[in-house]
Amino acid sequence: MKNAANPILKVEGLTVDFLSDKEPVRAVDNVSFHVNRSETLVILGESGSGKSVSTSTVMDLLDCPPADIVAGACHFDGIELSRLDAEARRSINGRRIAMIFQDPLAYLNPVYTVGRQIEEVYESHGAGKGRQARANAIELLRRVGIPEPESRVDFYPHQFSGGQRQRVMIAMAIALKPDILIADEPTTALDVSVQAQILELLRDLQRETGMALIMITHDLEVASAMADRVIVMNAARVVEAGSAREVFSNPQHAYTRRLISALPHGDAAETSNKRSTGGAGDVLLKVEHLTKDYLLSSGSFAGKRTFKAVDDVSFEVRRGETLGIVGESGSGKSSVARMLLRLNDPSSGRALFAGEDIFGMNGKRLMTFRRKVQMVFQDPYGSMNPRMNVHAIISEPWVIHRDILSKEKWKGRVSELLELVGLRPEHADRYPHQFSGGQRQRIAIARALASEPELIICDEAVSALDVSIQAQVIDLLADLRTRLGLSYIFITHDLPIVRHFADRIMVMKQGKIVEEGDTSTVFSAPRHEYTQSLLRAVPRPKWLMQTEEPSAEPTIGADGLWSERPRNGSLAR
Repeated sequence: MKNAANPILKVEGLTVDFLSDKEPVRAVDNVSFHVNRSETLVILGESGSGKSVSTSTVMDLLDCPPADIVAGACHFDGIELSRLDAEARRSINGRRIAMIFQDPLAYLNPVYTVGRQIEEVYESHGAGKGRQARANAIELLRRVGIPEPESRVDFYPHQFSGGQRQRVMIAMAIALKPDILIADEPTTALDVSVQAQILELLRDLQRETGMALIMITHDLEVASAMADRVIVMNAARVVEAGSAREVFSNPQHAYTRRLISALPHGDAAETSNKRSTGGAGDVLLKVEHLTKDYLLSSGSFAGKRTFKAVDDVSFEVRRGETLGIVGESGSGKSSVARMLLRLNDPSSGRALFAGEDIFGMNGKRLMTFRRKVQMVFQDPYGSMNPRMNVHAIISEPWVIHRDILSKEKWKGRVSELLELVGLRPEHADRYPHQFSGGQRQRIAIARALASEPELIICDEAVSALDVSIQAQVIDLLADLRTRLGLSYIFITHDLPIVRHFADRIMVMKQGKIVEEGDTSTVFSAPRHEYTQSLLRAVPRPKWLMQTEEPSAEPTIGADGLWSERPRNGSLAR
């Protein structure tokens, strides 16, 4: 353990309440941890466990009230942070302790260029201004991998992709070479390859500057890839702490063991939620030579050109089958889904649903089709009307398709659907904001089931959920497939999840299908270089990457624990 006797940050007995109309809610309960220079500490736990509140207290980012710091002390480099006045805190925050937030678009100012926002870091701490600050901003953008930084320094946040915005935030955070960098869910919902690039960037920065890194995450794979030490939080408390190898290989607490066992992995997944494609029924959906072109313009009509978002895509989905579509952002996955749902029109090609051409449907035929094909979106809160309660949300398909169910039966059917997705009938009177993310996704699934569909398209439906909630939703979808004979198109960038659930895999890159086959074959013997690169980008445990034994690869056994086994030539775990 590095410099354990003299940590750069030490938190002792931290207790934080949030005031409410009734009793105060305890968000952090007697939490203690430390981090040493050049060390990575991962704080692991599910949403609501107190991870972000703990580190926000260190950064003095909590509003008091409603937050109330009941007890505890935070010592940074021998300084008790709570005793500092506002000016002294400003000299530490940003300069010596910096933070990367989960949603960069929410923290970057939309009306200022990214270059101006990076320059502001230097100016506010008296570390540079004018041309020198701009030159530093350009160099930082180059350092974090933003292409053409000389021109893109004048771009606004909305002109960057999610991964690039995260890189901009990293640039702002490392501008003054802090002693501690706190990364709060820095890779949630990012593509696996972009995630790998950001994690490697953080490792490089740590090696160059010797900074301590505190990473907050619910992603066990990211935690295992980055951590020297781990603390596990549950219900506002630290329930386990130790080296990454100890915690992942031999967890002592039941909660930690449950988290690890919920992770989709390796051989156990091969027989869990998938069916043999030989047991699937006849062809339900047949897509032939689907193409989508978008007209781009440089600002004048003379500069018009086209961008091919989907390029000659063909595939089939059988009854009772799950087709997984994987690829990075911009690969065309969601464009295919939107065309199949008739939200966008194709440039060419056709799609047959139960033998009928989707793109030739109109009137009653189109209404019938939309009843039989439903979608579950990535953000359930964004796809629900916040003014409607759960009963109104689930029963909305019956308002549109009046022949499904008579109105006097709506209440009973809503209760049945809620119970089917693991919720209670009394939840029908609540509103979306009163549920957790996992519960809202269950409500979205119940709404999709209300129209009695034959095919459900899931577009990144579990990418932002905690690992245990992911497992619950995937198990629910698999159970519904068995009980109701559903078919799924499961769009994702999460390779372990799709391996756990899909019968067949279709890999897309730049609008084209580069590989297709049954799940076990694609994962064990990928043919295309792009598929191989995606699989290589899946995080591997840090302690195994550091081992001198090249013949070992990580796996998780049937007991849910990390172990090592000889390589068999496969790229995937």
